[in-house]
Amino acid sequence: MKKILSMLFAVLILIGSCVAVSAEGSAQGEVTVLFTHDLHSHFLPFKDETGEIHGGYARIMTAIKEQKEKYPDALLVDGGDFSMGSLFQTGFKTSALELRIMGRMGYDATTLGNHEFDYLPEGLAEMLNSAKASGEYTPQIVLSNYKPLPEEKELIKALESYPVTDYTLVEKGGTVFALFGIFGVDSDDCAPNSGMELLSIAETAEATVEKAVADAKEKFGKEPVVVCLSHSGTEDGEGEDYELAKAVDGIDLIISGHTHTYLEEPLKVNNTFIVSADDYGRYLGVARFRAGAENELLSYELVPIDDKVEDDKDIADFVEKCKSEINAQYLSGYGVSFDEVLVENPYKFETVGDVYDTQHESPLGNLYSDAYKKAVEDATGEAVDVAVTAAGVIRASIPTGKVTVSDVFDAASLGVGTEGELVKVYVTGSDLKNALEVDASVQPLMDNAQLFMSGVEYSFNTNRMIFNKVDYAMLRRADGSLEEIEDDKLYSVVTGMYVGQMLGTVEKTSYGLITVVPRDKDGNPLEADELVSFVVKDKDGNALKEWYAISKYLQEMGGTMDEYYTKTDGRKVVYRSLSPADMLRGANKFTFIALGAILLVILIIVAAVVIVVRIVRKRKLKKNK
Repeated sequence: MKKILSMLFAVLILIGSCVAVSAEGSAQGEVTVLFTHDLHSHFLPFKDETGEIHGGYARIMTAIKEQKEKYPDALLVDGGDFSMGSLFQTGFKTSALELRIMGRMGYDATTLGNHEFDYLPEGLAEMLNSAKASGEYTPQIVLSNYKPLPEEKELIKALESYPVTDYTLVEKGGTVFALFGIFGVDSDDCAPNSGMELLSIAETAEATVEKAVADAKEKFGKEPVVVCLSHSGTEDGEGEDYELAKAVDGIDLIISGHTHTYLEEPLKVNNTFIVSADDYGRYLGVARFRAGAENELLSYELVPIDDKVEDDKDIADFVEKCKSEINAQYLSGYGVSFDEVLVENPYKFETVGDVYDTQHESPLGNLYSDAYKKAVEDATGEAVDVAVTAAGVIRASIPTGKVTVSDVFDAASLGVGTEGELVKVYVTGSDLKNALEVDASVQPLMDNAQLFMSGVEYSFNTNRMIFNKVDYAMLRRADGSLEEIEDDKLYSVVTGMYVGQMLGTVEKTSYGLITVVPRDKDGNPLEADELVSFVVKDKDGNALKEWYAISKYLQEMGGTMDEYYTKTDGRKVVYRSLSPADMLRGANKFTFIALGAILLVILIIVAAVVIVVRIVRKRKLKKNK
């Protein structure tokens, strides 16, 4: 009996130890990652075009706490572009509001997106230094393949001081996470003044994963769960992050930022899960999986952040403190306040998605470009020929109901080193026509390149040859009269700094096929970095901002949105036609080259047919003989 009892006791101990080992293994293998990306300084809830409420950091904090009650060891990370998109960005350099509030919310790590470079290298350096000087906890920033150029000494110092590292190791409940950051090719294209160099994505990622895994094994004695915070993106189930997952082994999870993608279900590529949670804090992503030789998804949820979610008091109080700071330090200089109502809007404008989707005349684009034109004319007392904005800088629509200063800033918040400062330059009539061709020809390749203009009317046939789609273009004066555009004449053009610098790159991006060269009033060409000298100032010496121009324009409508902007006015007509007259009207060298190439192909085919026929005839003659 003693022997039997001893054996039973030993078996029970063995079973117990196996269960314990199994439970420990399970706890280490099952991980929860909470994530956001492309928050764009959206501290406060915002209304979409239908009036529905989304986002708000105090509500995101409540959702984070609810998830951490269920999963106490959850990792909390962000995929970049945490700044630029609301009035809170105006404290970016001096107060580092975005990193400080993310620190209060408990973020473990984030990465840099292209918009973190909007205030130029010196602006990013100031922000990092401000975050460090605050003495508050702020999330670790990881970025492995985007490195400062040697001449950017202040930025190098700030990156080292913060510090921004290739990767970081975080232990949560016995699980070690190796987090590293990746910057994408398109992100680099969207940050032409970053002062940084893009290294090979796949090669850098592979080397960083290898180094981080070895470091984790040495320090913690275990294999880490590898998480990539990527500002590269996915589109239509593919994209840069899809290619990264295919090319590099050992990444368990990619947080896919930059493209503002909503992934209802994770993509799984090469044992890597790719997740994405839309933008502006509309959702908190929750990914749970069992990490191992074959990663197994346990659950995935994009938690809606809407008006059903209550505010977290501590974060809500901090946001109000930040708002007071913005009123005092920034908006007071313009004589407006954060929540000041500009106009009542009973009309439903297009969504930003609608603006991007097709080539068309947009009432929203018309409103913005008309506002820029009037603001500069009022400030300078001089007529402006043309004002231009682009789909890529329209970040939000005008909501229904009461439209505030904050709403307008959200809609027009982008800038390079500025908050969308307006510049006044000159272009030749020939280059003005080329700008219309950019709108007509480039938009199908880059939907953010669609242009909206005040002061011209034009039409284009989408079936025509690239860079020869526009078949009609005239200046439209304030009294409605039309005027020919003369190729060699200079015309004044007003646009935001961001669009102005992008127009200056048309020659490079079109491989020299067309040019749009900004010039001074004497016709001298301007480099992109010279545009800062052409920022328009108001009578008090303040730089004229895009958001302020729109705000003032709305304010002068007398309390209610002008019904004129509920419809188009024919300034841009887009059509499709294969009629010979429509295809050849105003044909230029591109069409003639295409016609010549087609004719050459036809001649080659005809010649080939003739040769074949002759050969066949000769063979028949020989056979008959």
